[in-house]
Amino acid sequence: MNSSTHTELANHAWSVADLLRGDYKQADYGKVILPFTVLRRLECVLEPTRDRVRAEYDRRKDQNVDLSRFLGKAAGHSFYNVSGYTLRAIADDSGQAAKHLLTYLGAFSPNAQEVMERYEFAQQVRKLDSAKLLYQVVGRFADLDLHPARVSNHQMGYVFEELIRRFAESSNETAGEHFTPREVIELMVNLLVAPDDDALSVPGTSRTVFDPACGTGGMLSAAEEHITKLNPSATVTVFGQELNPESWAICRSDMMIKGQKPDNIKFGNSFSDDGHRGQHFDYLLANPPFGVEWKKVKDEVEREYDTLGDSGRFGAGLPRINDGSLLFLQHMISKMKPVTADGKGGSRIAIVFNGSPLFTGAAESGESKIRQWILDNDWLEGIVALPDQLFYNTGISTYFWILTNRKAKGNEGKVVLLDARDQFTKMRKSLGDKRKYVTADQITAITNLYAEALDAAADPEHPQHAKVKVFANEDFGYRRITVERPLKLRFEVTDDTLTALAASKPIQRATDPEALVTALKPLVGRVWPTKRAAWDALRATMAEAGAPWPTGAPFQKAMRDVIGVRDPDGEVQLVKGSPEPDPDLRDYENVPLHEDIDEYLRREVLPHVPDAWIDHDKTKTGYEIPFTRHFYVYKPPRPLAEIDAELKALEAEIQALLGEVTS
Repeated sequence: MNSSTHTELANHAWSVADLLRGDYKQADYGKVILPFTVLRRLECVLEPTRDRVRAEYDRRKDQNVDLSRFLGKAAGHSFYNVSGYTLRAIADDSGQAAKHLLTYLGAFSPNAQEVMERYEFAQQVRKLDSAKLLYQVVGRFADLDLHPARVSNHQMGYVFEELIRRFAESSNETAGEHFTPREVIELMVNLLVAPDDDALSVPGTSRTVFDPACGTGGMLSAAEEHITKLNPSATVTVFGQELNPESWAICRSDMMIKGQKPDNIKFGNSFSDDGHRGQHFDYLLANPPFGVEWKKVKDEVEREYDTLGDSGRFGAGLPRINDGSLLFLQHMISKMKPVTADGKGGSRIAIVFNGSPLFTGAAESGESKIRQWILDNDWLEGIVALPDQLFYNTGISTYFWILTNRKAKGNEGKVVLLDARDQFTKMRKSLGDKRKYVTADQITAITNLYAEALDAAADPEHPQHAKVKVFANEDFGYRRITVERPLKLRFEVTDDTLTALAASKPIQRATDPEALVTALKPLVGRVWPTKRAAWDALRATMAEAGAPWPTGAPFQKAMRDVIGVRDPDGEVQLVKGSPEPDPDLRDYENVPLHEDIDEYLRREVLPHVPDAWIDHDKTKTGYEIPFTRHFYVYKPPRPLAEIDAELKALEAEIQALLGEVTS
């Protein structure tokens, strides 16, 4: 089936929106169209064995046996329906459409019923019936040919994808809650699985694949197809979890149709309700929502962090509350298979991120600690930068992170950065925010370049040398140092000084501010180069006026803060014999982890500010991956003469056009 055919099928299903308009908000169209599409697909799949299932049901319904085992076998699938209804028959009896449709739904196997329940389908049936639209909607879907002979499982995925995209657009989903285009999934699966192609070709191969944010199951399906294409006899078992009810229902029904175990697709939040607790998988991949907060599960996540620590999933650290991307990655890492003593086992991970997880978070923040944990354990194999505008509901730049706990010998201790931002072709017609796509040839080129990344980075003559860089894990670490400079003050009394002294709370608590100001009035205009000289003059003047000089530290500090004026040539203030740092002159520097910070100070700082020093007690260690900085290429500005000539040409063109209008 070509793209026009699956678009035609999606158009047929979405045409029901014309019937819904007025009775439903545009954002709610998908709540009707998606479950009816699933229902029609299930009906078409079950049609060849319908009579056999009913006969088996009639024969065994009064026996005290587990009917699902016998009926599933008769249907040839993990789901079935024991009624004699069809959508066409229900549509033809408009007066009883709601009653018959609900009876039809109740005759499905429990796993299929659960899928429809997640859509709150019974509620939609009643709403359509009260609006006298139900029989028309049922009839429209009864005319939709989704039989497997015409629409394969893979092709059905395209139809679902198109419907979901339209639903997401009509309901104005946030930029992070997008759906992954097929070519992006294909590239991701290539990078995930390609290093294991030889091992996967071995007869009898069995692999497990897991997606903790599986959506409609597109990534799981693509991974399964990739492996079975390499080895048709391979056994691939997929697992997933999804929070969105409609997406979960579609994925679950897709698994039922394909003969996978639908129970492997769990419903719920992966952070607070891990549906695959204690399980480990060969391949893990995900495209979690970008920049979505995890406030709803904050208590559960923090409880696991506090009570289980490194024994739990989130022991490395917690990211800021408004972006749970790195929580997904920690969750996936917890499900990697351990590597055995003989080098067997292990897992590979591929995840789609926006730019935020690369660098968000200061040194020793939750994000920085998570990055450090990953790099210290040598799990990060590579990061691939993708073109922007690849996704339907967001045009932001994205990155593949590839991780594994069984790196190839040459990759140990190293991280590959691959810049594929120019590997795209513009679409003739955009789909939402998707204006670019990656062609099959470009997917192959990126996959091959990733495979030979070490050679390409080491060979300046390689045609793609500029697109690949290889770093040691510790190259992404740095120490955040605090550079201090001494506080230098001169001391003076002015009218403004006296006003500030009178308003100072510490001075008001220590003495009579009016008496203090009156006593110091004769000193207005006086300046002293040192604190000792200033204090001697102040004490003497106050003593002459009969005003007390409080001895408490708060009074002394308040006096200095008001009378002292910052002056580059002023006196250095001391605290216990050491220079007091000036907060206004404090600076911070990020020093690469492998560099001596004192040597850095001597080379980079002291030539400019000789009195600076490092406060070692404030030094912090951080990790970030500044991807774009490593691939930045300076482009000099255009010559002014060229810009000036272009402006004059445009001015002349405008004058000519104005002349045509006025003539």
